[in-house]
Amino acid sequence: MKKAHLLGIVIIAVAVGIIISTAGDASTYVSFQEAATMAANGRTEKIHVVGELQKDPQGHFVGMQYQPELDPNFFTFSLVDDQGKAQQVIYHNPMPQDFEKSEKIVIIGGYQNDVFVADKILMKCPSKYQDDEFREVPQATAPQAQL
Repeated sequence: MKKAHLLGIVIIAVAVGIIISTAGDASTYVSFQEAATMAANGRTEKIHVVGELQKDPQGHFVGMQYQPELDPNFFTFSLVDDQGKAQQVIYHNPMPQDFEKSEKIVIIGGYQNDVFVADKILMKCPSKYQDDEFREVPQATAPQAQL
């Protein structure tokens, strides 16, 4: 067998190994109810939950606590999943920058003693290119042709 063929087989084997190892990290989004059921059944893999920060009727955040002067690596907040269930989340890292401005939040972690402990937080922030209102763009007028 030629060295080129052997090298090609090795490269393909490495690529297949990488794909298989990363496929185990892929997961779908679940609700807090599904995540709690998975944890109760002994599943220990990381769980992805998507939601929004819980707010009171006045628009203030509920359950958010971060005191960096006491413990900079303890941040807790309340997240409401897409099913409407609110859950307290603990994050053992500093509060992410612009956390309060995010539209949607994805937390990756699992349940420990009936509390969701996040290992990672992903945020979808509002785009600076989107306006709350659509603006009417003035039409450009074509110059009049002179005859």
